Amino acid sequence: MPVMEMESRSTDKRIDDLNARMSESFQRVHREIDGIDERMTEGFKRVDRDIAGLDKRMTEGSKRVDRDIAGLDKRMTEGFKRVDRDIRELRGDIKSIDARFDAMHRTMMRGFFAIGGITVSLFLALAGLQGL
Repeated sequence: MPVMEMESRSTDKRIDDLNARMSESFQRVHREIDGIDERMTEGFKRVDRDIAGLDKRMTEGSKRVDRDIAGLDKRMTEGFKRVDRDIRELRGDIKSIDARFDAMHRTMMRGFFAIGGITVSLFLALAGLQGL
């Protein structure tokens, strides 16, 4: 067999071996990529489920906060109405007390004037009795 023919066969065999190894390597890379793709797809599905769950919990939480705020607003409104009623009642009580103090003041002033008038009358009467 001539040398050229032997080199040609040897080169062909090495090229065939290289082709086989490259083909096997590419198949392995494709399998790994397919595995990565499957894991990524599953991971994205899991993230989507987690986000959907988070969105649901946030929506429920927002509704709960809205209900709490509405309840708080109602209780505050009722509280302010009670405070307003209490203030009006207190103002009425103060006016009533003020009126009673005014009446008591008038009575005391009349009493002072009456006592003063009686004292003057008695003084004059006593002076008149002594001057007789």
